[in-house]
Amino acid sequence: MIQRIYKKMAAEAALFTVELLFVWTLFLGCIIIFLYLSSEVRAGAPLSVDSDAFAFASSVSADWVTSLIEAITFLGSRYFLTTAGIALIVYFLFIKRHRWYSLKVPVVALGSISLNLVLKNFFDRPRPGLQHLVEASGLSFPSGHSMVAASFYGLLIFLAWKHVRPKGLRYSLVVLLSITIILIGFSRIYLHVHYFTDVLAGFAAGFLWVIIGIWSLQKLERFTRKEINPVVMEEPPKSS
Repeated sequence: MIQRIYKKMAAEAALFTVELLFVWTLFLGCIIIFLYLSSEVRAGAPLSVDSDAFAFASSVSADWVTSLIEAITFLGSRYFLTTAGIALIVYFLFIKRHRWYSLKVPVVALGSISLNLVLKNFFDRPRPGLQHLVEASGLSFPSGHSMVAASFYGLLIFLAWKHVRPKGLRYSLVVLLSITIILIGFSRIYLHVHYFTDVLAGFAAGFLWVIIGIWSLQKLERFTRKEINPVVMEEPPKSS
């Protein structure tokens, strides 16, 4: 019995360590990637990786691929994500009844959109000069679709990892959501509305935002629980 408990505690500690290392590696990696790309964009010189990405997208171009890509890029649009976000909020408010998760969704989504607009105006990078395959306006760096997709679907990955119990289903959802993020980013390159560096910077900023948002809300949740349920110290018995 004691050995079984010890093994379970050791497995949980190992999993926690792996998760912590992964999050910190992702966090620091995203900072480094974004800072590097932003410095390159501010320098203003053309980047070979951008032209290489456009060349690869052209090599797989076909009518049916374009139709599929247009459907994929819709999954990162504000219309779809707004609807999906509202549905998720309703689920956590009235079905799952987890008010903190209902707060995480708008904080991550709206915060990501607002931060993206600030970054776009700061870097002021025009969109690619190639013919756009879909309508697109505004500035280019970082990619809004990529950043919001990384934040929203990254939040779904977090929720799936923490709360989906069958391991097979959990891993399947994590892989599916990760592929969705990557494909949304690729769709922006394929459609000639973003550079590869826009997409990569969007991923980095989006994952940074979701990590910071989840961490901050978890800290706030713990704090408010302490405030609502303060520890009451028992008075020592009075001596007669």
